[in-house]
Amino acid sequence: MRLTVLGKSPSWQDAGGACSGYLLEDETTTVLIDAGNGVFSKLREHIDYVDVDAVVISHLHADHFLDLIPYAYALSYAPRQQPVPVPPWPGTENPARPRLIAPPGAKDFFRNVTRNWGQPELIETAFELEEFDASSAPTVGTFGFSFCEVPHFIQTFAIRASSSDGNGGGDLAYGADSSPSEELVEFVSGADLLLIEATLPRPERSGMRGHLTPAEAGEHARAAGVGHVVLTHISDELDWTWARKEAERAFGAPVELAREGSVFHI
Repeated sequence: MRLTVLGKSPSWQDAGGACSGYLLEDETTTVLIDAGNGVFSKLREHIDYVDVDAVVISHLHADHFLDLIPYAYALSYAPRQQPVPVPPWPGTENPARPRLIAPPGAKDFFRNVTRNWGQPELIETAFELEEFDASSAPTVGTFGFSFCEVPHFIQTFAIRASSSDGNGGGDLAYGADSSPSEELVEFVSGADLLLIEATLPRPERSGMRGHLTPAEAGEHARAAGVGHVVLTHISDELDWTWARKEAERAFGAPVELAREGSVFHI
């Protein structure tokens, strides 16, 4: 498997960057994991958007789904997607319609969002929408997915993906957004690569927790016995050298930081 970071910002974009979005590929299958603001443009720099087999969404915060909207507009209105010729496109009776694998309640949620400009069914028309829960195990081509609910401000799922392409496969675990969680540690245990958020310079001062610090990310990775750690969901305003050292101290081995355009082979 090959993982390309399209966006790794937290809930506000880095300068010239994008929020959460990760392109997962093998020889036959292409999946976008999360589609935060700015991700659709970054996706188009790497692959034709009609060639994506599925989009998998971890939770319904804007920085993880918002670019489903421009993606849906492209699938609905782009010249190449029309049933009649629109130069230079010949027209098609079979426009691309990727699967959209999203958390419980996604259909109603998306309708409420896009209803504000008069198109409540925009997303479900552009994509083949299906909702998952923690017991779901969908397959997309050669990829198999599983989910684990993790503590965040809304219902959120960590995601695990494996490949059965016959080339040795690989095992990716993505922690999504989460406060410290034993469930997360158990779910990502033994993964070849753990993509884990490191949003906060220190724990939240008040109220419920929803994110990890770099040190906590490293602690989770060590407890889970993962092979390779990549920190993500981290702002360009945070000292990345400090963040990496904090995570490495806790993990006990080298750690990498996600950067837009970074590629990891699993």
